[in-house]
Amino acid sequence: MEHFSSARVRDTWDGRWIFAGAVPGADALRVMSNDYLALARDPRITGAMTQALTACGNTTLMSGTLLDDGDPQLALEQSLAGHVGYRAGILCQSGWAANTGLLQTIAGPDTPVYIDMLAHMSLWSGARSAKAPLHPFRHNDPDHLARMIARYGRGVILVDSIYSTDGSVCPLAEVAGIASADDCVLVVDESHSLGTCGPRGAGMTAELRISDRVHFITASLSKAFAGRAGFIASGEPEFTRYFKMASYPAIFSSTLLPHDVAGLAAALDVVRGEQWRRDQLHAVSALVRDGLTDAGLNLRGSRSQIIAVEAGGEREVMKLRDELERHGVFGSVFCPPATVRRRSMVRLSLNAGLTDSDGQRLVSACRAALD
Repeated sequence: MEHFSSARVRDTWDGRWIFAGAVPGADALRVMSNDYLALARDPRITGAMTQALTACGNTTLMSGTLLDDGDPQLALEQSLAGHVGYRAGILCQSGWAANTGLLQTIAGPDTPVYIDMLAHMSLWSGARSAKAPLHPFRHNDPDHLARMIARYGRGVILVDSIYSTDGSVCPLAEVAGIASADDCVLVVDESHSLGTCGPRGAGMTAELRISDRVHFITASLSKAFAGRAGFIASGEPEFTRYFKMASYPAIFSSTLLPHDVAGLAAALDVVRGEQWRRDQLHAVSALVRDGLTDAGLNLRGSRSQIIAVEAGGEREVMKLRDELERHGVFGSVFCPPATVRRRSMVRLSLNAGLTDSDGQRLVSACRAALD
């Protein structure tokens, strides 16, 4: 703690807290939230949550392992599984719990785990909790992955469909081909593509029609679904009971509350039924990416609604954040341990509530801030 206070807060951040910026005004462009489909305040979702909270209170305070058949959570698990094209689904307390719990149940000390260098930290943590040998491969480099498997043998491959730090997109079809050819288990974290990609928001695996080669999909539902839960989809219905008896996060944590389940069920209906939200999200994202690329920015391969404006060190990213906020743009500071040293950034998370005019204003603000 002393080292953190002296070396980082006092010396690097000049006594400021790196995440403490200005307060957004009424006309600010808020692009720091993962509410990609702009659902957080949708009255259909908040109304369903309110109704469940009034009717049920916080009554289901027990492990999800103990839920009876017919419970709304089990019904939602099946609905979500069907939505993404899988036979079984599991709801967890968070995306972190989903990933760590999954890896703990499918890997072990004799299971090589191959992980993209930019994969979410929860996947790294899950593999470590399983005491599995970790073999990182270069970001979005299927050839390097194939060479690693040839060296260490069949195992588990971990990738994100869309990487949360820079918005780059996994070459998922190629990775799935390698997994199939080398008889590996493939886990795809679709936290940032579930709801935003694919038919009716079913995700990137469904969009590419490779579900038969992706053994598990995981996701945090705190993104496009604007809720608070994690999700795992599996092709094997038998896996559900095994997971709930073998995964420590599932066994030793309370299950979701009724109003969380009701909100997610209502969100699923909106996600499936309102394609215009995805269309607008993709349109405004392309507008901003093109505008910033024309301005000379290296967007590090972003092809999604996540756009990283790289600054360098932590002092530089604070300056960039302050300047963007001065021009009315409020993004999120990413710095170590979320990034490597000297690659801190302001992440812009776009959403379906932004108009084309908002996108143009955002590009103009970034140009001015960088100048």
